[in-house]
This record gives sequence, structure tokens and C-alpha cells, in this order.
Amino acid sequence: MKIYTKGGDKGQTGLFGGERVSKDHLRIRTYGTLDELNAVLGLTLTSAELVQDLRKRLLRLQGELFQLGAELATPSNKKTGIALIGDVETTRLEGEIDAMEKALAPLKTFILPGGSLPSAQLHLARTISRRAEREIVSPHHVEPQRAELLQYVNRLSDYLFVCARFANHESGTDDIPWISS
Repeated sequence: MKIYTKGGDKGQTGLFGGERVSKDHLRIRTYGTLDELNAVLGLTLTSAELVQDLRKRLLRLQGELFQLGAELATPSNKKTGIALIGDVETTRLEGEIDAMEKALAPLKTFILPGGSLPSAQLHLARTISRRAEREIVSPHHVEPQRAELLQYVNRLSDYLFVCARFANHESGTDDIPWISS
């Protein structure tokens, strides 16, 4: 199979099921942002500093992002053919947030992104996940998304924030407090 098809040479791309839409369609932008988030997680996974526990969680998260992307690439009148993200995945994120937070000092101030390299990369992932959430909400006004999808992406940035703090904790690096001038 060739990597290039020339099908998008006129600014159009295909959704699952064959429907053609503009490459700047909200759906395309949204799953493009999820792809960007997935790439940043892949970059984070290359870090030798990353502990095995976080490595396993981020690999699972990458798969879940593919599931989200597939759902968003599928018109609402079509079936994706894959399992959809649901309450189980959101509950798992919440449980893992709670477990990681038990190891962390309570926050007393805002923190700046950074510290260890994996933490900085996870903060970047967090900001991209927030953009993805905003982009998912935009088409929701026209074409409602499943409540479970919205809940999951809402929890995702919280999860990545705690992962960033946990990465610092596991590497023995302090979070960087924001000090107002």
C-alpha cells in the first residue's frame, strides 16, 4: 500500500465510511490534535527517566487516543467498528489520579511546567489535551458528541497534570512553584 493516495490534493480528506470533507473541518482538526497529543506522549515514552508505571499508563493512553480519533473520524450515522471510550476508561483515569496523588505533596501554589524532562513533556501533553477538548466541544453544539467522550476528554488534562507531577516526584525533582511578582 502506498503512503500517498493523492486523494487530498484538493484540500479534501475522507472520514471513515467514505464521506469527503475539507481538511479544515472541525472533526479533522480535532482528531489531528489528538494525533499531536499522541505524538507528544510517544516523545515522552522515549525518556529513560520515565518510570515503568507511567510508561505502562501512557502506552494505554495512546491506544485510547486512537479510539477517540477513530470515533471522531466516523460520521455519526456510521459505526466505527471499534470499542468506544466509556465510563470504564474515565473511572480508570480517576482511580489512577487518586493513586498518584497519594504519593504527591499537596499543592499549595500554582506550579510552572517543567522540572524533569518527562514532566515538561507531560505538561505539553496536558495543554494539547485541553485544546483537543475545546475542539471537541465546538462541533458538539452542531453535532452532539457522546457524554462519555466529553467526560473522558475533560478528565484527560487533569490526568496528564498529575502524571507530570508524578514524573517529577519519581525522578526526585521538585515541582517549580509559581511565585507572583
